[in-house]
Amino acid sequence: MKRKILLTALMASGWATAQSMPEDFADMTVLLPDAVYDIRYYGNHNFVGSPVEGYLAPKCILQGKAAKALVKVAQQAAEQGYKLKVFDCYRPTQAVAHFMRWAQDLSDTATKAEYYPNLAKDKLVGEYIAERSGHSRGATVDLTLMQQDAQGAWQELDMGSAFDMFDPLSNTEHPEISELQRENRYTLRSLMEAQGFANYAMEWWHYSLSDQPYPDTYFGFPVQ
Repeated sequence: MKRKILLTALMASGWATAQSMPEDFADMTVLLPDAVYDIRYYGNHNFVGSPVEGYLAPKCILQGKAAKALVKVAQQAAEQGYKLKVFDCYRPTQAVAHFMRWAQDLSDTATKAEYYPNLAKDKLVGEYIAERSGHSRGATVDLTLMQQDAQGAWQELDMGSAFDMFDPLSNTEHPEISELQRENRYTLRSLMEAQGFANYAMEWWHYSLSDQPYPDTYFGFPVQ
């Protein structure tokens, strides 16, 4: 009871540092085992170039309402021949702090060629890297769609840019992508919007539940 009272007080103040996952959060690898989970910040293949603080396991964790909505997205996607591939879900506040330290170290440009080839590193904070991330509220997910090729292997749809490429090309409505790439982005957006998710226009892969249970709370428990 005391723990619930403390967590309620923290939520009311707009932040939370609980070191254990709240009861209404869920592990999507259990609820949605058929999705592909490529949790980038658990490993080295990300814009930081190393495992990110707070990711102790390659799991997708979401608040229950968002979790149920994503299961419905996956079901509707499957009816159209698609499968979800997930890159990130709930993001601990310590991970966001790690991102900010990386962004402030302008001498570290080891991942520039892959992740921000056309932008200076000092331009990333704001539109692409947030000082307070919506992911920390538990109702935001980064994902794409996969489809089977002629040999039956699952492949990502061509979205015109890679996940976490910080570039105008990743803007959902970028005018220079091909018609196929635009159609693929729109397919993902249609599936997500049908279940109450809204796209962040700067990043075609980024979706947040419009009606969030914790709109002003940023959690700090680790992904484990």
